Amino acid sequence: MEKKRIESDSMGKLEVAADALYGPQTQRAVNNFPISGQKLPEDFIRALLIAKSAAANANKSLKQLPIEMADSIQKAIEILLNDKKLMNHFPVDIFQTGSGTSTNMNANEVIAKIASKEYGKPVSPNDHVNYGQSSNDIIPSTIHISSSIGLEFKLLPALLHLSSVTKAKAQKLDDHVKTGRTHLMDAMPIRLSQTLEGWAEQIDLNISRLKGLQPQLQTLAQGGTAVGTGINAHSKFARTFASALNEKTDLKFSPANNFFSHIGSQDIAVSLSGQLKTTAVSIMKIANDLRWMNSGPLAGLGEIELEALQPGSSIMPGKVNPVIPEAAAMVCAQVIGNDSAVTVAGQSGNFELNVMLPMIANNLLNSINFLSNVSYLLADKAIKSFSVNEKKLTETLSRNPILVTALNPIIGYLKAAEIAKKAYKENRPIIDVASEQTDLSVEELKKLLNPTKLTQGGLS
Repeated sequence: MEKKRIESDSMGKLEVAADALYGPQTQRAVNNFPISGQKLPEDFIRALLIAKSAAANANKSLKQLPIEMADSIQKAIEILLNDKKLMNHFPVDIFQTGSGTSTNMNANEVIAKIASKEYGKPVSPNDHVNYGQSSNDIIPSTIHISSSIGLEFKLLPALLHLSSVTKAKAQKLDDHVKTGRTHLMDAMPIRLSQTLEGWAEQIDLNISRLKGLQPQLQTLAQGGTAVGTGINAHSKFARTFASALNEKTDLKFSPANNFFSHIGSQDIAVSLSGQLKTTAVSIMKIANDLRWMNSGPLAGLGEIELEALQPGSSIMPGKVNPVIPEAAAMVCAQVIGNDSAVTVAGQSGNFELNVMLPMIANNLLNSINFLSNVSYLLADKAIKSFSVNEKKLTETLSRNPILVTALNPIIGYLKAAEIAKKAYKENRPIIDVASEQTDLSVEELKKLLNPTKLTQGGLS
């Protein structure tokens, strides 16, 4: 049987695993919330530890903690951040108290346990590690900190890579002209480069919108403590904390102009989640376009061939499926679902505190990580590596009656429609039918209906 030790807190005594670094409040949370078996993301825990280190640094500078004690707290955090089994010390379920108090106290207890050994005297989880803080400001702040780090160092680089790879591929495909499609029906021709440039612009716009959220995301509730008034925190704590945090993260955090808004609401997190959803919608469009263009190879469009990565069927030999675009589409569906939950959570800012903080943190960070990872895969294992079926593109274009649209200014819409319908019905090239139905010569028609020229738009 697992060895136990007896711990005490304000509610009395209880058993804790003998070798656990955490204490009674963490154990109570483990006992109280056996819900999902899922912990908060490691990125969140690491950001929380970094915030605790910045708090210790600030309290040392402001002479709120003895120098040696504050240094011991920071040393303890350094030890934890380098621990390969870090998450073993953070067992609390995502679905816990809505303020995230259990996770805050989990961190306080673990840090205090190690810091006490370093300091040689007892370090209190509440009175020392948590000095000048409340779960109500440290957890909202950590949502912003962890999301800011994920956005700056994971998602934005991943999206930039996706955009760059897509633009480079577009340049290589500029000579390839394909049948455009609207309503999934044949439309005017388009160069493959134009298709990919459209994708890249979608990604670039998402990058721009995400960057636009960074200044708000990097404002923090820290310093507001319990309800936003700053009770029990030094008057200079918020700014000193932000300064220390900036040194540790290479980002530009600052105190919120109003702590009440940052503790009582999660509007900024909801905005970020919404933009992550928009990014997911863009990536899903790209993934589905790739799937359609790759469909076949015989009974589908067959315009491109995605890189073959694995067998596609356990029963049909030789089948190969578009696995990366499919994975990307599932990621996007999950991100859209995450946003729905965050939207509901954002409405739970009851008076002075939002009470769905752990779930907001989990969903934001999962969305950031999922989109980051799949952007690299979509870029490198789908877009960069697909090949073009030029024979299929040319064959389809030559039989596309919609090319007759280019003749509208010359013969009128009704006559052009008549020619298109005849070409469809008789399954004949549009040039052959148009040469019979108009006074235009075959040479004139070849010039007017040249697919490449038609991709350039405008009347000459």
